[in-house]
Amino acid sequence: MGQQRTSTTLEWLECSKCRAAFDHHDRHTVCVKCGGVLLARYRLDEAARSMKPELIADRRTDLWRYAEVLPGSGDPVSLGEGLTPLHQARFLGQALGLERLFIKDESLCPTGSFKARGMAAAITMARDLGARQLALPSAGNAGGAAAAYAALAGLSVELFLPADTPEPFRFESVVYGASVHLIDGDIADCGARVRDEQEERGWFDLSTLREPYRLEGKKTMGYELAEQFGWTLPDVVVYPTGGGTGLVGMWKAFDEMEQMGLISSGQRPRMVSVQASGCAPIVKAFEEGTDRAERWENPRTYAAGLRVPAAIGDSLILAAIRESGGTAIAVTDAEMAACQLEMARGEGIFPAPEGGATLAALKRMVENDQVESGETVVLFNTGSGLKYPRIPGLAVP
Repeated sequence: MGQQRTSTTLEWLECSKCRAAFDHHDRHTVCVKCGGVLLARYRLDEAARSMKPELIADRRTDLWRYAEVLPGSGDPVSLGEGLTPLHQARFLGQALGLERLFIKDESLCPTGSFKARGMAAAITMARDLGARQLALPSAGNAGGAAAAYAALAGLSVELFLPADTPEPFRFESVVYGASVHLIDGDIADCGARVRDEQEERGWFDLSTLREPYRLEGKKTMGYELAEQFGWTLPDVVVYPTGGGTGLVGMWKAFDEMEQMGLISSGQRPRMVSVQASGCAPIVKAFEEGTDRAERWENPRTYAAGLRVPAAIGDSLILAAIRESGGTAIAVTDAEMAACQLEMARGEGIFPAPEGGATLAALKRMVENDQVESGETVVLFNTGSGLKYPRIPGLAVP
């Protein structure tokens, strides 16, 4: 099976708010006109000619099999990310009365989380655009992935982490060669530090949705779901939401696939956003019917990836939930901890707390008759539980 990369059809960047267009050959963060998130746009009519299911099936076995709708030229910066297993959760499904329950296990990506997808695309483009020094805030997994892919690309990384970030994340980032800065505060405070110094230092800012390409790597989870289900989509996708790029990215992927004829129109799943009860700005905004989420004060949860008090893509997350007929659910740390153990002991997958949160949310949905027994449901485990040194309530000899 060859590793030849098909050419990208990337054409321009478009503001998600005011629809202004920008040249993708230049470096951009957010829209300079209105502050909106920039989205990569492709020549989808051209991409559709070569993105046929039978042709994709014979391609390289990583996310770059969808190269026409990914950024970058030449060989990508790749560690083999993507094409993660879609595991049928028979034990958990039987316990919940669900006939078709699946777990998309992103813990098997390089560096142990779905963040590898976004960093593969973002750092490929950073290299192509001539960047030499990268910077980003992180709650943990994004920092480790950025450090690994930057090492492969020969770029340096300035990484800003909350001071209470679990040690395995800090250790991983240092091993890959990142310069780690510990900040008193949460990930939003870390992001402020990056932006305060970015102009003076000339860093290429890899903050979530402050550059257009991490989203592109993460959207491939949507393409993979379609391919793994025989170019159909599940009825429900349950996804843990911090910064929200995975959920927004998949929604973008579904739109692109519809335009290219890879899936039928109107086939999209209900998108369920899961947050921690100690940091649930999206859930609060969804329940209140607003299209923007207020910053969550004093965020608290042991799930580092969910401790995001303010998401720049809040309006995009909320739009995807509502357009899909989905919902947003907050679960407690105790619930997600118990569900980490249930997933591990029932299905042999040791999820990150964020993965446990999806099972806790699904239980709530079953209790409230929000999902039918015959529907196809996918839980996303976004990372490995091995990076978290403790599970609340679990005693280890």
